[in-house]
Amino acid sequence: MPVLITVVAVVGALSTLNLVLTVGVVKRLREHTKMLGAVQGDPVRLEVGQEVGAFDTSTTLGEPLPRDLLSGPILFGFFSPTCEPCRDKLPRFVEYARQEPGGRSSVIATVVGDAGAAAEFVTELTQVAHVVVEDSGGAMSTALGIRAFPSVLRAERQTDGRLIVVDDDVALGRPTSLTA
Repeated sequence: MPVLITVVAVVGALSTLNLVLTVGVVKRLREHTKMLGAVQGDPVRLEVGQEVGAFDTSTTLGEPLPRDLLSGPILFGFFSPTCEPCRDKLPRFVEYARQEPGGRSSVIATVVGDAGAAAEFVTELTQVAHVVVEDSGGAMSTALGIRAFPSVLRAERQTDGRLIVVDDDVALGRPTSLTA
């Protein structure tokens, strides 16, 4: 009988310990869920219908690139040399941009990061786009609200003169076409 009492006491103690640990895990999961919800709620780029912010920068070739001189549909691509998905998406972006109806004049690619590390990206992108290299939080990234890489957007000039995002996640696998 004393053995049975000891076994029941040990099982009871282990069950109580298990209950305490489970309550702690559930509390921690709720905290993490709340943190993830806050992160996912922040947009990582401008969304359809939002206006592109002001920017006045220049390309790697020294060409001035003010927002107010852009017209027609513009394809924007944002890449970072430290981002592995960017390396995977870059060839598809180059091929897609090569087929843009407006040609190179309707494509702007921004490489965010160190100019030395960006050189490989710049070489590929210069063939098909106006290329801007900037640090994190630069004029182009700020104007389009970019907080994740790679990002590909399309914007168009409206009749009232505003430059508005018309596609906030361009599918590079589909053929290019002008948006209506």
